[in-house]
Amino acid sequence: MNTENIRFYARIAAFAVALALLAALGGYGFAIHQVAQERAAEAEQLAGWQQTLERERSEVAQLKQTVQQRIDTLTMRVGQLQGRMLRLDALGQHFIDSGLVAGSEFNFEQPAAVGGPASTRHADDSFSTGELSAMITQMERQLEDRARQLRILDKLVSRQQLEDQQYVEGRPVTWGWVSSKYGYRSDPFNGRRAWHAGIDVAGRDGGDVISVAGGVVSFAGDRHGYGNLVEINHGDGLVTRYGHAKSLAVKVGDVVEKGQLIAQMGSTGRSTGPHVHFEVIRNGRTEDPEKYMHRASR
Repeated sequence: MNTENIRFYARIAAFAVALALLAALGGYGFAIHQVAQERAAEAEQLAGWQQTLERERSEVAQLKQTVQQRIDTLTMRVGQLQGRMLRLDALGQHFIDSGLVAGSEFNFEQPAAVGGPASTRHADDSFSTGELSAMITQMERQLEDRARQLRILDKLVSRQQLEDQQYVEGRPVTWGWVSSKYGYRSDPFNGRRAWHAGIDVAGRDGGDVISVAGGVVSFAGDRHGYGNLVEINHGDGLVTRYGHAKSLAVKVGDVVEKGQLIAQMGSTGRSTGPHVHFEVIRNGRTEDPEKYMHRASR
């Protein structure tokens, strides 16, 4: 083989090598391009997942906020209901204290007695917020209705209690007996016929003298003939007087209740012994106190 042939075959070999190299480089570039496309697709998919995750996080946060707002609203309404219940309990306790209802039957400090066999139907169910809201709304309406009725009842009771306080009845002492009646009698000091504007109830020295009705003390002190005197204005033109007291337990301006201690029985003023001179005056004119004393025994 001559030199030219050798050179020719060398050129062909070099060209083949070059083609092989080009082919190899082309395949490698294609592989790189394929990998790049796959990486780009994965990155795009990952970005989509991240967006979905962020959206779901936002929705969960909004749901939590909505649920919390509902809980806060329900909690506020429950707090308002508790306040109303406390007012109703106080009013109920007022009725117990006034004797209108028996405390043994209605104990407002304890929950209402309820019970019954356990139910297996829907045993694992809980109320939804919507159901709770509806129940609270119904309870609010019921409480408002009951509160309105109780307010009306309280006004009626208070009015009745005021009328009971103003109603003159009973004896002006806790213990004693009538020693001189209303009307004309023989004067105990001179024996002459004289008008007696009240009744005398005798008893022990220092015995309790009590008010026969609620009112305001209009006089408390010494008055000629009466000795130590308590005068009580009961309204509607009605006044009672309690004379000859040993000592006084009230002063002018005091508000007294029916049955309240106002003085101690004595013999001050124009008196022959321990007793209380009891007068009832209506619109400036005396009346027989015995008819008011007998009211309590009817």
